[in-house]
Amino acid sequence: MFDLAYLEDFQPGDGLPPLVKEPVSKLQLVKYAGASGDYNLIHTDVETARSVGLEHVIAHGMLSMGFLGQYAAAVAGPQAVRRLRVRFSAMVHLGDVLTCKGEVKQVQPGEGGTGLLLLSLRAENQQGETVTKGEAAVALPMRSR
Repeated sequence: MFDLAYLEDFQPGDGLPPLVKEPVSKLQLVKYAGASGDYNLIHTDVETARSVGLEHVIAHGMLSMGFLGQYAAAVAGPQAVRRLRVRFSAMVHLGDVLTCKGEVKQVQPGEGGTGLLLLSLRAENQQGETVTKGEAAVALPMRSR
């Protein structure tokens, strides 16, 4: 998403370009269940989901967290992500198209030529409803060393 980024390239309040994910599919949920070890059938079996009052299967909450992790990593690479915290605020359904959005909260110059970029993150569905929100800290090199 970004070319080589430096801490000085960012200011508090800067928005980040959005990351739009493909629609959530049943195959994706089955694969995610296997990758995560979360085999709760409300994520893959319609009858089980309906038996607990859901209209259809719902995505794993950690799937949308993973999308936000991917988004934070796009700033400077996965090795640069120092912290990721999220809260789940709404269910993600089959067919939902999630868009990851972010804003720079704080820029913290550090020692040794590296600083931290504190980001406010959210994943929204196609109706603009925030389904997952959180924050990340990403380490970036500084030009002025």
